[in-house]
Amino acid sequence: QVQLVESGGGLVQAGDSLRVSCAASGGSFLTYLMGWFRQAPGKDREFVAAISRGGGSTDYADSVKGRFTSSRDNAKNTVYLKMNSLKPEDTAVYYCAADRKITLVTARKNGLYDYWGQGTQVTVSS
Repeated sequence: QVQLVESGGGLVQAGDSLRVSCAASGGSFLTYLMGWFRQAPGKDREFVAAISRGGGSTDYADSVKGRFTSSRDNAKNTVYLKMNSLKPEDTAVYYCAADRKITLVTARKNGLYDYWGQGTQVTVSS
């Protein structure tokens, strides 16, 4: 069983960049596909990005494609989400998630992930 802890959220201005991290412990990190999701107030949790176990493949929501990049350091048991050109509509709680069974084909479905972090708040002011 893996535990996930996000960090790096904060308050930034539109156009700024921010990197959030998700540190994993208690499991074999390399065996988990990692996903990023976000939830804004009053809205459903939505898919943001996913990265394969080896880190060589990624998938992004259309709303963040070209602005956000996910990477992972398996030696440090950490996955990252680098967010550039932030917009006020990116304001949300960002969650990382992990699962051993899913692939990038199904990684957009939040109901398939077994493990979730507690989330980190990202607020983008206009």
